[in-house]
Amino acid sequence: MKIKIMAYAVMLFVVLNGLAGCGKKAAESVSASPEGYRFTDALGQEVTVQNPERVVALMGSFAEIWLSAGGTLTGVTDDAFEERGLELSKEIVSVGKFNSPSMEKIIALNPDLVLLSSETKEHAALKEVFKQAGIPAAYFKVTHFEDYLSMLKTCTEITGKPELYEKNGLDAEAEIKEILSGSKPQTTPSVLLLITYSGGAAGQNSKTMTGKMLKDLGCRNIADENQSLLKEFNMESIVKEDPDYIFVIPMGNDDDLARKNLKETIEKNPAWSGLTAVKGGRYILLPKEKFLYKPNGKWAESYTYLWEILYGTNE
Repeated sequence: MKIKIMAYAVMLFVVLNGLAGCGKKAAESVSASPEGYRFTDALGQEVTVQNPERVVALMGSFAEIWLSAGGTLTGVTDDAFEERGLELSKEIVSVGKFNSPSMEKIIALNPDLVLLSSETKEHAALKEVFKQAGIPAAYFKVTHFEDYLSMLKTCTEITGKPELYEKNGLDAEAEIKEILSGSKPQTTPSVLLLITYSGGAAGQNSKTMTGKMLKDLGCRNIADENQSLLKEFNMESIVKEDPDYIFVIPMGNDDDLARKNLKETIEKNPAWSGLTAVKGGRYILLPKEKFLYKPNGKWAESYTYLWEILYGTNE
Protein backbone atom coordinates (compact mmCIF):
# COMPACT_ATOMS: atom_id res chain seq x y z
CA MET A 1 0.00 0.00 0.00
CA LYS A 2 2.82 2.42 0.89
CA ILE A 3 4.51 1.70 -2.42
CA LYS A 4 1.31 2.41 -4.36
CA ILE A 5 0.77 5.63 -2.46
CA MET A 6 4.35 6.66 -3.20
CA ALA A 7 3.86 5.92 -6.90
CA TYR A 8 0.67 7.97 -7.07
CA ALA A 9 2.30 10.80 -5.15
CA VAL A 10 5.24 10.87 -7.52
CA MET A 11 3.02 10.94 -10.59
CA LEU A 12 0.96 13.73 -9.04
CA PHE A 13 4.16 15.62 -8.32
CA VAL A 14 5.21 15.27 -11.97
CA VAL A 15 1.88 16.58 -13.24
CA LEU A 16 1.38 19.41 -10.79
CA ASN A 17 4.93 20.73 -11.02
CA GLY A 18 5.04 20.82 -14.79
CA LEU A 19 7.96 18.48 -15.27
CA ALA A 20 7.01 17.70 -18.82
CA GLY A 21 10.52 18.59 -19.93
CA CYS A 22 11.93 16.00 -17.57
CA GLY A 23 9.55 13.33 -18.79
CA LYS A 24 10.30 14.16 -22.41
CA LYS A 25 14.05 14.01 -21.93
CA ALA A 26 13.85 10.76 -19.97
CA ALA A 27 11.57 9.18 -22.59
CA GLU A 28 14.09 10.05 -25.29
CA SER A 29 16.83 8.40 -23.21
CA VAL A 30 14.78 5.24 -22.76
CA SER A 31 13.80 4.89 -26.44
CA ALA A 32 16.01 2.68 -28.56
CA SER A 33 18.70 4.64 -30.36
CA PRO A 34 21.62 3.55 -32.56
CA GLU A 35 23.84 5.98 -30.69
CA GLY A 36 22.72 4.81 -27.24
CA TYR A 37 24.21 2.08 -25.08
CA ARG A 38 21.85 -0.77 -24.24
CA PHE A 39 22.31 -3.33 -21.47
CA THR A 40 20.29 -5.63 -19.24
CA ASP A 41 20.35 -4.72 -15.56
CA ALA A 42 20.19 -6.97 -12.48
CA LEU A 43 16.36 -7.00 -12.56
CA GLY A 44 16.30 -8.10 -16.18
CA GLN A 45 15.30 -4.70 -17.53
CA GLU A 46 16.55 -3.49 -20.90
CA VAL A 47 18.13 -0.10 -20.22
CA THR A 48 19.24 2.30 -22.95
CA VAL A 49 21.24 5.43 -22.15
CA GLN A 50 22.96 8.02 -24.29
CA ASN A 51 25.81 10.03 -22.77
CA PRO A 52 24.10 10.53 -19.38
CA GLU A 53 25.31 13.67 -17.62
CA ARG A 54 22.76 14.08 -14.84
CA VAL A 55 23.29 10.85 -12.91
CA VAL A 56 21.88 10.10 -9.45
CA ALA A 57 23.41 7.24 -7.44
CA LEU A 58 21.26 5.86 -4.64
CA MET A 59 24.15 4.15 -2.87
CA GLY A 60 27.52 5.59 -1.89
CA SER A 61 29.48 2.69 -3.33
CA PHE A 62 27.65 3.06 -6.66
CA ALA A 63 28.49 6.77 -6.68
CA GLU A 64 32.14 5.84 -6.27
CA ILE A 65 31.99 3.26 -9.08
CA TRP A 66 30.37 5.79 -11.42
CA LEU A 67 33.09 8.33 -10.65
CA SER A 68 35.74 5.60 -11.17
CA ALA A 69 34.22 5.05 -14.60
CA GLY A 70 34.77 8.69 -15.48
CA GLY A 71 31.18 9.79 -14.99
CA THR A 72 29.77 12.86 -13.28
CA LEU A 73 27.11 13.01 -10.59
CA THR A 74 24.16 15.28 -9.93
CA GLY A 75 22.75 13.58 -6.83
CA VAL A 76 23.82 11.02 -4.24
CA THR A 77 22.57 9.55 -0.99
CA ASP A 78 23.94 10.56 2.40
CA ASP A 79 26.29 7.58 2.69
CA ALA A 80 28.37 8.95 -0.18
CA PHE A 81 29.37 11.76 2.17
CA GLU A 82 29.23 10.00 5.55
CA GLU A 83 30.70 6.55 4.80
CA ARG A 84 32.65 6.75 1.56
CA GLY A 85 34.27 10.12 2.22
CA LEU A 86 34.08 10.96 -1.48
CA GLU A 87 35.39 14.32 -2.63
CA LEU A 88 32.20 15.71 -4.13
CA SER A 89 31.50 19.22 -5.32
CA LYS A 90 29.06 21.43 -3.44
CA GLU A 91 26.71 21.33 -6.43
CA ILE A 92 25.99 17.63 -5.91
CA VAL A 93 22.68 17.27 -4.06
CA SER A 94 21.85 14.77 -1.31
CA VAL A 95 18.60 12.95 -2.03
CA GLY A 96 18.33 11.35 1.41
CA LYS A 97 19.40 8.03 2.89
CA PHE A 98 20.13 5.06 0.62
CA ASN A 99 17.22 3.06 2.11
CA SER A 100 14.76 5.97 2.04
CA PRO A 101 15.63 8.29 -0.86
CA SER A 102 13.40 11.25 -1.63
CA MET A 103 11.64 10.77 -4.97
CA GLU A 104 10.70 14.43 -4.96
CA LYS A 105 14.36 15.46 -4.79
CA ILE A 106 15.40 12.89 -7.39
CA ILE A 107 12.78 14.04 -9.92
CA ALA A 108 13.64 17.69 -9.28
CA LEU A 109 17.21 16.97 -10.43
CA ASN A 110 15.93 15.95 -13.89
CA PRO A 111 18.19 12.85 -14.03
CA ASP A 112 19.01 11.01 -17.25
CA LEU A 113 20.12 7.93 -15.29
CA VAL A 114 19.56 6.62 -11.74
CA LEU A 115 21.77 3.86 -10.31
CA LEU A 116 20.10 1.53 -7.78
CA SER A 117 20.78 -1.70 -5.90
CA SER A 118 18.70 -4.77 -6.76
CA GLU A 119 19.51 -6.13 -3.28
CA THR A 120 17.93 -3.17 -1.47
CA LYS A 121 14.19 -3.76 -1.14
CA GLU A 122 13.46 -0.05 -0.91
CA HIS A 123 15.17 0.42 -4.27
CA ALA A 124 13.39 -2.51 -5.92
CA ALA A 125 10.08 -1.02 -4.77
CA LEU A 126 10.79 2.08 -6.89
CA LYS A 127 11.13 0.22 -10.19
CA GLU A 128 7.62 1.03 -11.47
CA VAL A 129 7.77 4.54 -10.04
CA PHE A 130 10.78 5.40 -12.21
CA LYS A 131 9.22 3.68 -15.20
CA GLN A 132 6.01 5.69 -14.84
CA ALA A 133 8.00 8.91 -14.40
CA GLY A 134 9.99 8.16 -17.58
CA ILE A 135 13.35 8.18 -15.83
CA PRO A 136 16.01 5.61 -16.88
CA ALA A 137 16.80 3.52 -13.80
CA ALA A 138 19.44 0.78 -13.81
CA TYR A 139 19.73 -1.84 -11.05
CA PHE A 140 23.02 -3.52 -10.15
CA LYS A 141 23.95 -6.32 -7.76
CA VAL A 142 27.36 -5.90 -6.16
CA THR A 143 28.27 -8.43 -3.47
CA HIS A 144 31.56 -9.91 -4.64
CA PHE A 145 34.55 -8.55 -6.52
CA GLU A 146 33.30 -10.13 -9.76
CA ASP A 147 30.06 -8.13 -9.38
CA TYR A 148 32.07 -4.93 -8.93
CA LEU A 149 34.03 -5.71 -12.12
CA SER A 150 30.79 -6.27 -14.03
CA MET A 151 29.24 -2.97 -12.91
CA LEU A 152 32.45 -1.05 -13.54
CA LYS A 153 32.67 -2.51 -17.06
CA THR A 154 29.09 -1.48 -17.83
CA CYS A 155 29.69 2.01 -16.46
CA THR A 156 32.90 2.53 -18.44
CA GLU A 157 31.11 1.37 -21.60
CA ILE A 158 28.41 3.95 -20.91
CA THR A 159 30.97 6.71 -20.37
CA GLY A 160 33.14 5.53 -23.26
CA LYS A 161 36.26 5.25 -21.09
CA PRO A 162 37.44 1.62 -21.25
CA GLU A 163 40.89 2.60 -20.00
CA LEU A 164 39.33 3.23 -16.58
CA TYR A 165 38.01 -0.33 -16.52
CA GLU A 166 41.58 -1.52 -16.90
CA LYS A 167 42.95 0.93 -14.32
CA ASN A 168 40.27 0.54 -11.64
CA GLY A 169 39.15 -3.02 -12.39
CA LEU A 170 41.56 -5.29 -14.24
CA ASP A 171 44.60 -4.03 -12.33
CA ALA A 172 42.86 -4.88 -9.05
CA GLU A 173 41.90 -8.29 -10.45
CA ALA A 174 45.56 -8.99 -11.29
CA GLU A 175 46.56 -8.04 -7.73
CA ILE A 176 43.96 -10.38 -6.25
CA LYS A 177 45.09 -13.26 -8.46
CA GLU A 178 48.66 -12.68 -7.33
CA ILE A 179 47.58 -12.71 -3.68
CA LEU A 180 45.62 -15.94 -4.10
CA SER A 181 48.50 -17.63 -5.90
CA GLY A 182 50.67 -17.40 -2.78
CA SER A 183 51.56 -20.58 -0.94
CA LYS A 184 49.26 -21.69 1.88
CA PRO A 185 49.71 -24.32 4.59
CA GLN A 186 48.19 -27.72 3.88
CA THR A 187 45.78 -27.42 6.81
CA THR A 188 42.56 -25.54 6.10
CA PRO A 189 41.79 -22.81 8.67
CA SER A 190 38.28 -22.94 10.09
CA VAL A 191 36.63 -19.57 10.61
CA LEU A 192 33.57 -18.04 12.22
CA LEU A 193 32.48 -14.78 10.59
CA LEU A 194 30.14 -12.63 12.68
CA ILE A 195 28.35 -9.37 12.00
CA THR A 196 27.26 -7.40 15.06
CA TYR A 197 23.97 -5.70 15.79
CA SER A 198 22.84 -3.64 18.74
CA GLY A 199 21.38 -6.75 20.36
CA GLY A 200 24.08 -9.26 19.57
CA ALA A 201 25.60 -10.97 16.54
CA ALA A 202 24.86 -13.49 13.80
CA GLY A 203 27.04 -15.60 11.52
CA GLN A 204 27.72 -14.96 7.86
CA ASN A 205 28.40 -17.68 5.30
CA SER A 206 30.61 -17.79 2.21
CA LYS A 207 27.96 -16.14 0.04
CA THR A 208 28.52 -12.78 1.72
CA MET A 209 31.19 -10.29 0.64
CA THR A 210 33.75 -11.07 3.35
CA GLY A 211 32.70 -14.72 3.49
CA LYS A 212 33.54 -15.09 -0.21
CA MET A 213 36.97 -13.53 0.36
CA LEU A 214 37.71 -15.96 3.19
CA LYS A 215 36.62 -18.87 1.00
CA ASP A 216 38.86 -17.66 -1.82
CA LEU A 217 41.70 -17.59 0.70
CA GLY A 218 41.19 -21.27 1.50
CA CYS A 219 39.15 -21.06 4.72
CA ARG A 220 36.33 -23.31 5.89
CA ASN A 221 33.43 -21.25 7.17
CA ILE A 222 31.58 -23.13 9.94
CA ALA A 223 28.35 -21.25 9.09
CA ASP A 224 28.30 -22.95 5.67
CA GLU A 225 27.73 -26.26 7.43
CA ASN A 226 25.68 -25.03 10.38
CA GLN A 227 22.88 -22.87 9.01
CA SER A 228 21.53 -22.07 12.49
CA LEU A 229 24.45 -19.69 13.00
CA LEU A 230 23.03 -17.43 10.27
CA LYS A 231 19.89 -16.73 12.29
CA GLU A 232 21.21 -16.30 15.79
CA PHE A 233 24.31 -16.54 17.91
CA ASN A 234 24.58 -20.18 18.96
CA MET A 235 27.35 -20.70 21.52
CA GLU A 236 26.80 -24.45 21.71
CA SER A 237 27.47 -24.87 17.99
CA ILE A 238 30.48 -22.55 18.12
CA VAL A 239 32.04 -24.45 21.03
CA LYS A 240 31.49 -27.70 19.17
CA GLU A 241 33.18 -26.40 16.01
CA ASP A 242 35.84 -24.43 17.94
CA PRO A 243 37.04 -22.40 14.92
CA ASP A 244 40.68 -21.38 14.42
CA TYR A 245 39.70 -17.78 13.72
CA ILE A 246 36.78 -15.57 14.69
CA PHE A 247 36.26 -12.46 12.56
CA VAL A 248 33.76 -9.78 13.54
CA ILE A 249 32.36 -7.01 11.33
CA PRO A 250 30.82 -4.21 13.41
CA MET A 251 27.65 -2.51 12.19
CA GLY A 252 27.13 1.19 12.79
CA ASN A 253 29.57 4.06 12.91
CA ASP A 254 30.87 3.69 16.47
CA ASP A 255 33.55 1.01 16.95
CA ASP A 256 33.66 1.63 20.70
CA LEU A 257 29.93 0.99 20.92
CA ALA A 258 30.38 -2.18 18.86
CA ARG A 259 33.03 -3.45 21.28
CA LYS A 260 30.78 -2.62 24.22
CA ASN A 261 27.90 -4.54 22.65
CA LEU A 262 30.16 -7.54 22.08
CA LYS A 263 31.26 -7.55 25.71
CA GLU A 264 27.71 -7.25 26.98
CA THR A 265 26.36 -10.00 24.74
CA ILE A 266 28.58 -12.80 23.42
CA GLU A 267 31.78 -12.23 25.39
CA LYS A 268 30.09 -12.52 28.78
CA ASN A 269 29.32 -16.17 28.10
CA PRO A 270 31.80 -18.25 30.18
CA ALA A 271 32.41 -20.61 27.25
CA TRP A 272 33.63 -17.77 25.04
CA SER A 273 37.00 -17.32 26.73
CA GLY A 274 37.69 -21.04 26.33
CA LEU A 275 37.51 -20.99 22.52
CA THR A 276 40.76 -21.74 20.67
CA ALA A 277 40.54 -18.56 18.59
CA VAL A 278 39.99 -16.36 21.65
CA LYS A 279 42.79 -17.97 23.68
CA GLY A 280 45.16 -17.73 20.71
CA GLY A 281 44.49 -14.05 20.02
CA ARG A 282 42.71 -14.85 16.77
CA TYR A 283 39.45 -13.10 17.67
CA ILE A 284 39.64 -10.13 15.34
CA LEU A 285 37.47 -7.04 14.75
CA LEU A 286 37.61 -6.19 11.04
CA PRO A 287 37.59 -2.56 9.79
CA LYS A 288 34.28 -1.49 8.26
CA GLU A 289 36.02 0.36 5.44
CA LYS A 290 37.36 -2.91 4.07
CA PHE A 291 34.71 -5.45 5.04
CA LEU A 292 31.32 -3.78 5.65
CA TYR A 293 31.39 -1.18 2.90
CA LYS A 294 32.18 -2.28 -0.66
CA PRO A 295 35.95 -1.84 -1.21
CA ASN A 296 35.48 -1.16 -4.95
CA GLY A 297 38.89 -0.31 -6.45
CA LYS A 298 40.58 -1.29 -3.17
CA TRP A 299 39.25 -4.85 -3.07
CA ALA A 300 42.81 -6.20 -3.33
CA GLU A 301 43.67 -4.39 -0.08
CA SER A 302 40.89 -6.29 1.69
CA TYR A 303 42.22 -9.62 0.40
CA THR A 304 45.74 -8.65 1.49
CA TYR A 305 44.50 -7.69 4.97
CA LEU A 306 42.95 -11.13 5.49
CA TRP A 307 45.89 -12.99 3.92
CA GLU A 308 48.35 -11.41 6.34
CA ILE A 309 46.18 -12.40 9.32
CA LEU A 310 45.81 -15.98 8.09
CA TYR A 311 49.19 -16.69 6.58
CA GLY A 312 51.56 -13.82 7.31
CA THR A 313 53.08 -11.56 4.66
CA ASN A 314 52.70 -12.66 1.06
CA GLU A 315 56.16 -12.31 -0.51
